[in-house]
Amino acid sequence: MELTHKEIFERYVFAGAVSRNPEAVAAMFTEDGVIEAPLVPDGHPLRRLVGHDAIRAGVGAYHRQLAEPGPVDAGRSAYVLHDTADPDVFIAEIDVAFHGGGPAMSLVQIFRVRDGRIAKLRDYFAEPAGGAGDTVA
Repeated sequence: MELTHKEIFERYVFAGAVSRNPEAVAAMFTEDGVIEAPLVPDGHPLRRLVGHDAIRAGVGAYHRQLAEPGPVDAGRSAYVLHDTADPDVFIAEIDVAFHGGGPAMSLVQIFRVRDGRIAKLRDYFAEPAGGAGDTVA
């Protein structure tokens, strides 16, 4: 059974932002999968990761450095998915709100999938001033 774009995205969000499980995030990717975050500075743990080991390590490092803005407020957070002319590519527009008044974040992610797994993810986010925020990685 092939997963829909919505199912892939929601599983990715649960593995990353909700449960902060680097192993589960890495498992969502193809063996040669890539995460790129073009807007973060060089040296950032999510700048460019290739393969399961790098994704697991980079996502784990990112989660360890996160500020604690509080848990995601699902009722105030939202996303919109956009299909493209290429059936293997979809775009997510995301607005994340946090309980406890943490800074909200808006971001865009471009997913390329292959055989039900993420082959490439371009994650366009910038960290709030004053430290790491929370993206869906």
